[in-house]
Amino acid sequence: MTLMETQGLASMTDGAQLRWTALGDTTRKPPVVMLHGGPGLPDYLGVVAPMIADLAPVYRYDQRGTGRSPWRGRHCGARHVDDLAELLDAWGVPKAVLIGHSYGTDLASRFCLAHPDRVAAMLLMCGPFVGEWRTGDRAERERRMSAAQRERLRALEAAPRRTEEQEVELLTLAWFTDHADPERGWHWAAQGARQRRPVNWAMNSELGKEARADPLDEHLADLRAHLPARAELLGGVHDPRPLSALASLAFRLALPLTRIEDAGHEPWLEQPDAVRGHLRRFVQGAVGT
Repeated sequence: MTLMETQGLASMTDGAQLRWTALGDTTRKPPVVMLHGGPGLPDYLGVVAPMIADLAPVYRYDQRGTGRSPWRGRHCGARHVDDLAELLDAWGVPKAVLIGHSYGTDLASRFCLAHPDRVAAMLLMCGPFVGEWRTGDRAERERRMSAAQRERLRALEAAPRRTEEQEVELLTLAWFTDHADPERGWHWAAQGARQRRPVNWAMNSELGKEARADPLDEHLADLRAHLPARAELLGGVHDPRPLSALASLAFRLALPLTRIEDAGHEPWLEQPDAVRGHLRRFVQGAVGT
């Protein structure tokens, strides 16, 4: 089946312009909106959207300051929440099924807190991570790297300036441990290091600092009260970020958690059939197809 792709540029109330793409029949409601991670990366969920676009149209966009949505200025979570609300308005969408990945799960959760009436259903993939998860994440990443790789990564991170090749090398070293299979993980990380560019490091730092000052952990009671009737979590068993942190969140929010075996932080790469099957079941239940 050939699905129609639509692209556009939406103007935000503060003058920013966000580039978006839709796959499938955009007259069908509600649509799915996929929220990519980072923060500071352009959208990379183009390989996931076709898994479900025959069931419901799938919208994706480059968050402001990334990819084809160039923008300069300070980043804050509230503005990114507003961006999503304004995009829904621009698309003529009263409410949407949100599928977030990594940082996109934080954005989806905070959007749900601010606009629960606009969330038809919500699937959170590989996040959000709450509690003291960073220590376990760092330890597992170091375990998956050689001493030489750890030393090289630290040197690149400390460099005041990096060449293009050094930036690719840094990102490859930082990302290959996201995957269950280190050999294939290196290939995917190297590919991503060239495609998911440029990284908006200022955005990453600003939103990361804000999240640490106002962690989602402190809003979980409100989030649970605002969740749509259909909401779920999904995680890769071999994500270096501890799956136990997702399990704890699932318990606190009273949500089901699907564990994808032999997969890491981007489970659709290592287990595409399992992820496709789960996404299709979820979307079919959310949109009634």
